[in-house]
Amino acid sequence: MKIFQQLVLIFVFLPGLVICARAEEPKRPPQNSHEKKSSDYMSAIDRLKAAIRHEVEQKQIPAFSISLVDNDKLVWAEGFGFQDKDRKVPATAETVYRVGSVSKLFTDVAVMQLVENGTLDLDTNVENYLPNFKPINPDGVNISLRQLMTHRSGLVRESPVGNYFDPTEPTLADTVASLNSTPLVYKPDTKTKYSNAAIAVVGAVLEKQLDLSHAEQVHQKILDPLQMNHSGFTVTPTVKKHLATGWMRTNDGRRFIAPSFLLGTGPAGNLYSNVVDLGKFLTCMFNEGQIDHGQILKQDTYQSMISPQKDPDGKPLSYGIGFRIQDLDGYAKVGHGGAVYGFSTQLEALPERKIGVAAVSSLDGTNGVVSRLANYALRLMIAAQDGKPLPVYRMTGPLPAERAEELVGLYRNEKENKFTRITELNGDVFMHRGSYRYELRSAADDGTIVTDDSFGFGTKVQLENKDVLKVGKTKYDRVPDSPPPKIPTDWKGLIGEYGWDHNTLYIFEDEGQLYALIEWFYYYPLKQVDRNTFEFPDYGLYHGEGLNFTRGEDDIATEVVAAEVKFLRREVGTKDGETFRITPVKPIDDLRAAALAASPPPEPGNYRQADLVDLTTLDPTIKLDIRYATKNNFTGAVFYKQPRAFMQRPAAEAVVRANARLKKRGLGLLIHDAYRPWHVTKMFWDATPSDLKDFVANPAYGSRHNRGCAVDLTLYDLKTDKPIQMVAGYDEFSPRSFPLYPGGTSRQRWYRQLLRQTMEAEDFTVYEFEWWHFDFKDWKKYRIGNQTFEKIGR
Repeated sequence: MKIFQQLVLIFVFLPGLVICARAEEPKRPPQNSHEKKSSDYMSAIDRLKAAIRHEVEQKQIPAFSISLVDNDKLVWAEGFGFQDKDRKVPATAETVYRVGSVSKLFTDVAVMQLVENGTLDLDTNVENYLPNFKPINPDGVNISLRQLMTHRSGLVRESPVGNYFDPTEPTLADTVASLNSTPLVYKPDTKTKYSNAAIAVVGAVLEKQLDLSHAEQVHQKILDPLQMNHSGFTVTPTVKKHLATGWMRTNDGRRFIAPSFLLGTGPAGNLYSNVVDLGKFLTCMFNEGQIDHGQILKQDTYQSMISPQKDPDGKPLSYGIGFRIQDLDGYAKVGHGGAVYGFSTQLEALPERKIGVAAVSSLDGTNGVVSRLANYALRLMIAAQDGKPLPVYRMTGPLPAERAEELVGLYRNEKENKFTRITELNGDVFMHRGSYRYELRSAADDGTIVTDDSFGFGTKVQLENKDVLKVGKTKYDRVPDSPPPKIPTDWKGLIGEYGWDHNTLYIFEDEGQLYALIEWFYYYPLKQVDRNTFEFPDYGLYHGEGLNFTRGEDDIATEVVAAEVKFLRREVGTKDGETFRITPVKPIDDLRAAALAASPPPEPGNYRQADLVDLTTLDPTIKLDIRYATKNNFTGAVFYKQPRAFMQRPAAEAVVRANARLKKRGLGLLIHDAYRPWHVTKMFWDATPSDLKDFVANPAYGSRHNRGCAVDLTLYDLKTDKPIQMVAGYDEFSPRSFPLYPGGTSRQRWYRQLLRQTMEAEDFTVYEFEWWHFDFKDWKKYRIGNQTFEKIGR
């Protein structure tokens, strides 16, 4: 579940439960409020389309589909964007998506069908149905199906085998069996903890009673009767034909095609569907389980599923049986969210009004914006039904540069010992606060600065004065801009990346606290128990669970078991002080002759006359470490005959000014590379494997280095004469080189940010893949150059 600024709690498949707060009984509208003449939704749909197009473009959502249901009618369904990776096939209402935890509703309905015929009892000890299911249960309290289906069983969130991270596609039996090695996190029925493992157990119970698999049972008893012909828990030819490409995104700016493996906890998250089919499920809900030729559920069973369950004290919870229950403008809203690799889904209904919406996007971690659009659709439908003015969808645009510059900094609330950090990169402004990093934008209606991104919308952010930041109702004081202290020695061996390419766990330090960044987006401070043991906070996806590190002989952790899932350390980049190396596609000497014989691309037009000057002649305190004049570079070959750094005069003078700024802090600039002849760029390109070419320039277009307006540099300490350690070393071909890479220590990231702010103050911009590479504003005004250092000035 994700926490949004509007306090909307949204359940999704994996990016799931953050806080499971007790819900108040939603207000009920007058009975029969839905019994009115057929409504005209055309104007409402036009407004909704405009809102969707805005979000698809602004949030860069590859594909988005939505359907609206009024009682027994599909009012409207449409797709936006493109469903394929090449953006050639438009998304439609028939586009199929993975719908994640919406799967749980179908699993729960299938179980309730067996409850109706007496095969299963919701409150019997589940071990009566699965005798071999024996998680470690210190309190000895029985676990029931009801507790499993309402997330009150106390089970871990993820099973050791077949969990959300596990790409091996184990059987459901193996997945459930692995839970026997896990202790219950809480005593059953004492606390709500969202658990995918729990619904896997529910699916195993279902299979135990039948001669069919869970997937086959759901198909025969629910999907087929509802004529959900493009849905299923496996990829059938029909599903594959219409399946959208799912996309992952990360906080450091990357996007890549989502993995497609099936989850071991299949009953909790393996359903494929489209918004038309999900609309049929909504229609069945509004008919209280009835269909044209029979029933899916009895009326009383359906009502029990959408009614809040109660805790032992009789207070209503935020769940029925399977269904999440919330409040929308005084109406009880029931449904479920889903988030599985590359996809985000919201299925929402207002039973009293008999209206509902199904909405899905093909971009990971976008449930916030999908939910906002779904809620807006429901509000539009209510207004249309009641003949009232249609609500306006509040939109935003980029934050003006001058306002962004004022905001950037670190702020702390001493009373609550919480901090907020605001950063900017090439016009995008981010606020790290609590468990998330939000994006800040300017509201189109009044210019207010608000959070607006894939996680949610609407928290107001303002500077009350230059040193006081107000976020919502909470105030934060600006922290003096000075380097954070060094981290405890014990933590050095823990910091790093763990897990898989498709889902990486980051362990890093921030403001004196060790953190876990898990599932790409969730920042959690860790409480240290002993040298190798930590606990997740008492909120979020993994509350009540912990992390245990195993160290090697060098004291570096080789793995961490986090919330019962084993993450192996990833070998990323290089160790401190080492130079990153590639194996060139061809020997550099074999490439040299061809590169020297080639010519730069033609550039017709008017350009400034080149005026390359040696940086050290303008300021001798600028140090040089020209790696390409030595073998100490990513190829291991020599490219320059002289260790010199040239730039066009205006750019060189700007570097000198930046160096002067840094001297006030006891720092200086260390240059690794500046002007680079075009033939060297060609050798870099021809030598680099295709999967690493993001880190080298394409000679077909030339490099800003070739124009004498780019510089690769870092900081050095004037007292020690040594370079400042950054998160990643120079020319490291890994995500650690990205300016927004979240790992490492706060001290390393502070120096990285200081370097960037200093260079940006002198009209440079940082390259999105390399924290050390800066381009001067006038680079387009100079031609590509190919002179060797020896010929400059002759």
